[in-house]
Amino acid sequence: MSRVAKMPVAIPQGVDVSIKEDVINVKGAGGALSLTANSLVKINNEAGKLSFLPANESREANAMSGTMRQLVNNMVIGVTKGFEKKLNLVGVGYKAQAQGSKLNLTVGYSHPVNIEMPAGIKVETPAPTEILIKGADRQRVGQIAAEIRSVRPPEPYKGKGIRYSDETITIKETKKK
Repeated sequence: MSRVAKMPVAIPQGVDVSIKEDVINVKGAGGALSLTANSLVKINNEAGKLSFLPANESREANAMSGTMRQLVNNMVIGVTKGFEKKLNLVGVGYKAQAQGSKLNLTVGYSHPVNIEMPAGIKVETPAPTEILIKGADRQRVGQIAAEIRSVRPPEPYKGKGIRYSDETITIKETKKK
């Protein structure tokens, strides 16, 4: 059995988990998320703990039990605490401004770049060179952060661009005669 799947998922107070046929619904203070269950995994709800067991002895079922456990765990964490990604803008004149569900970026193009945030994702700019993306769905928060980063990824010679706060850019050496 998968090492990850051996650990049960504890359901905290205020979180409602319902398993119906092939859909897992998780509701909490941070919102509601749903996931389609895989037929290779058996899910048991016992006394506030979810356990995941492979349906058969195949390698795919073993791997999928750990995957399903982690996806449901991320859903439970998302509706209680939420997830966030922090991006930094590095460059002269680079700035970001959040206006409701829109993010306006000025990153060296001749035009401003406007990005509309989907439902369930909040964007904040505590400083003009910082972007905070928050939401309950870990996958969507990471995807939106990657899309914002792809507007102007960091270049290797000066390091200018949009980067994750924990990302390190190795600066290349310039050509020498």
